[in-house]
Amino acid sequence: MPTVFTKIAKGEIPSYKVAENEDFYAFLDINPLAEGHTLVIPKHLEKDYIFDLDDNTYLGLCAFAKKVAVALKAAVPCRRVGVAVLGMEVPHVHIHLVPLQTEQDLDFRKKKLELSQERFSSIASSILAEYEKL
Repeated sequence: MPTVFTKIAKGEIPSYKVAENEDFYAFLDINPLAEGHTLVIPKHLEKDYIFDLDDNTYLGLCAFAKKVAVALKAAVPCRRVGVAVLGMEVPHVHIHLVPLQTEQDLDFRKKKLELSQERFSSIASSILAEYEKL
């Protein structure tokens, strides 16, 4: 049975896309820690654990995530883009990219932001525009 992230990558479930190529997809987390909180996934593999990926997919995912992080930092004012790989809530490899002002901004126990559809769309459009410049 496909994961929710596979359905998102296939367009079966709507998302706020920020970047995409043939193998990987990046979209805004709908329960963000910060504005711009992005998830990066492989489109065609449903592995649960990042270190179970084959080397080419792992390296490609990391390179794609780096490019997305550069676009994210250009679109969303922040000191850094934090990276986390937890993978406990959805059994599909995903990298969290979170705009940070402080280290505490990467605390997954804190209350998530509630944003309007318009705000999500605006943020996604800004990141995508920066991604397309790269």
